Amino acid sequence: MHNGGVPEEIEREERLRVSAAAACRHLAAWWELNARDLPWRFGRTTPWGVMVSEVMSQQTQMSRVVPYWESWMAVWPDAAALAVASTVEVITAWGRLGYPRRALRLQECARVVAEEYSNELPHTYEELVALPGVGDYTASAVLSFAFGERVAVIDTNIRRVLSRVFLGVESRGGAASRAERELAGRVLPEEMPERDASGSSVIWNQAVMELGATVCTAKAPQCGDCPLRGECAFLAAGLPGLGERRTRPRQRFQGTDRQVRGIILNALRQAAAQAARGVADGRLETGAPGAVPRSQIEQLWPDHVQLDACIASLDEDGLLDMLPDGSLRLPQ
Repeated sequence: MHNGGVPEEIEREERLRVSAAAACRHLAAWWELNARDLPWRFGRTTPWGVMVSEVMSQQTQMSRVVPYWESWMAVWPDAAALAVASTVEVITAWGRLGYPRRALRLQECARVVAEEYSNELPHTYEELVALPGVGDYTASAVLSFAFGERVAVIDTNIRRVLSRVFLGVESRGGAASRAERELAGRVLPEEMPERDASGSSVIWNQAVMELGATVCTAKAPQCGDCPLRGECAFLAAGLPGLGERRTRPRQRFQGTDRQVRGIILNALRQAAAQAARGVADGRLETGAPGAVPRSQIEQLWPDHVQLDACIASLDEDGLLDMLPDGSLRLPQ
């Protein structure tokens, strides 16, 4: 018992409720003035467009995503359009977004949506997470951002902001803990659209994520510009453990299999684009169209053991075709 007979747990919960309500008001005002004008925001795209943006944005900066998203949606505006695209078109359009397996999974998702849901994204969490390539975060983000459902969205940026503001400790990354998920649910605003649309859970989710991406960053938070500085327990405590190393160190890129896979795919994309131009100009290639000879492949990377391992992994992921003469091309 504490404070005249009021249980300490109830007192803590009340303080959290008051702090979350204040944070919601301040963050909504900040969002209205500072939200980045991304093309899939503010009701300017379909639920499928939101899905595409979320898949593209995984482990990729928003600034890199925008031109790819715009080009992608111009060609394949809905699931049905993407479902019938060729694999070579899909991988080529994915360009340098990274983790190209996401592109094929997105097309698999499109086929299910087109065939089983009449080209309309399903509206329930259970149906969304059952789609190819859709996990907890993507399903929750689509429910919130596309359908306006009251659901906690949890990504790295949101976890960092909530942990700092309400717990006063640094978020170290790794998988979301049970405590972090419970906190996200406890501070999620109740819906009161008829009284104050700025207090909606949709704006809250978007604004917390935006704050983590632009202000409450991992290593150099701009606390002086933060709308939550008055509620932030982390700031009040003196930023303890700021930028503390993640539980899993960031992987270097130079020399990794990921780099080699990207080099191989880039060569195959260039060959596919050259073959397409040749067809448009009425020129015919000798051999398989868009194929890169083995001799050229071997010039892409000096470590041929690593090169062969990466080719095998790309083949296993369905990202290239290995032809009988040893040449490679994007799947047709």
